[in-house]
Amino acid sequence: MALRVADSAAAVCPTISLVGDPALYKDLGLPVVPDRFPGQGPLAGIEAALAVTCSRDNLILSCDIPSITEKSLESLFEAADGSSCAVPRHDDGRLEPLCAVYNRACHPIVMAALEAGVRRVTDALRLFETQGLAIRYVRVSDPAEFDNLNTPEDWRRYHHG
Repeated sequence: MALRVADSAAAVCPTISLVGDPALYKDLGLPVVPDRFPGQGPLAGIEAALAVTCSRDNLILSCDIPSITEKSLESLFEAADGSSCAVPRHDDGRLEPLCAVYNRACHPIVMAALEAGVRRVTDALRLFETQGLAIRYVRVSDPAEFDNLNTPEDWRRYHHG
């Protein structure tokens, strides 16, 4: 599934890396960035990616949403232009911070959040706003693109309907 999501990202990103345990992902053929705060959740993964990036804008994309489309990813990059990050938002207000574009300038605030014990990405986004970073919210037009596949049953439903 990680490779499926990496293929989607490759349509809009010049380089692709995975964040996590290199021993776990070494056979996938992609560079792996180790977590600098292992076991501390997705915010730590964002920190690891932003710590090593040379790119201004960076797509952070969870590996459990294989239905995401190139069009949606392109719209995130378009929205991110001139802002600190672009985050999909559902009509009911739910955010998709693990399918978002983060400017590398967000790194110090992500790092400070982790050091302060913050683990939820949405809590870190609130810190962005209090620190004056601009967040652009992108309306989710097709919620099915963000369906998470977390179990073998989810995977079977994805493949067989």
